Amino acid sequence: MSGDARIPAAFLRPGTSSFSDFIAENAPDLLPARRSLPAGSVDQLAPHGTTIVAATFPGGVVMAGDRRATMGNVIAQRDIEKVFPADEYSVVGIAGTAGLAVEMVRLFQVELEHYEKIEGTLLSLDGKANRLSALIRANLGMAMQGLAVVPMFAGYDLASRVGRIFGYDVTGGRHEEASFFTVGSGSLFARGALKKLWREGMSGEDTVRVCLQALYDAADDDSATGGPDLTRRIFPMVWLVTADGVRRLDEESVAGLVEELYGARMLRPDGPPAALPGSAEHGEDA
Repeated sequence: MSGDARIPAAFLRPGTSSFSDFIAENAPDLLPARRSLPAGSVDQLAPHGTTIVAATFPGGVVMAGDRRATMGNVIAQRDIEKVFPADEYSVVGIAGTAGLAVEMVRLFQVELEHYEKIEGTLLSLDGKANRLSALIRANLGMAMQGLAVVPMFAGYDLASRVGRIFGYDVTGGRHEEASFFTVGSGSLFARGALKKLWREGMSGEDTVRVCLQALYDAADDDSATGGPDLTRRIFPMVWLVTADGVRRLDEESVAGLVEELYGARMLRPDGPPAALPGSAEHGEDA
């Protein structure tokens, strides 16, 4: 095979376990961050996605995202997907310039798979978080022109056997959040909801409810965040990560929880009493 001209020599040499480093060395023009852009800001020309929320529970972590993408004051897409599996035990949510964010997620997915193929083992959760940080840092030039990507990363740590959440800034700086985190234009409102509703020891189902409540509050006050669309049957994306791996909640399950949320909102602002562990109330407040 070494004499086959169809296979470049770079593909036959032992190299790095980082796919993005390999591409940067041999075909840098293929990386999104290496593309040249016209002068000035193109921020208003590209669809943007928000809002992503995540919260931990004993045995795992939940990540959920709304489905709206905006372009200036226009709704560019109503059913965009913003949360993706990164590998078998982690998920990544995107906020910012939608097109670049999706490309970054795809590159990140290949990066993790490439490492597993080369090294014969899964990268640690901290290692995955660091690899994503490097991809964000490489996009800094585009971020300075308005095409910023600020993802959120979460996964199940096979070593410590807990769910963990990582947030980032546009320079690639990462930080770990202990209980819950939000990103996107509606993050302020979503985080306020999580502060009031999240509790230690919540079940996975109740954590999903709390994340849906947070997205509802974000959509209620942020025009760039889309609320559940009962007419078109468009609901938030919800992923759970546990020791069994990643799992997306099916549309029927999310729809049922959303309809329960809507009904409960007519009775009390914090939604279903089941979202609050230990609550004995199951009806209208006295």
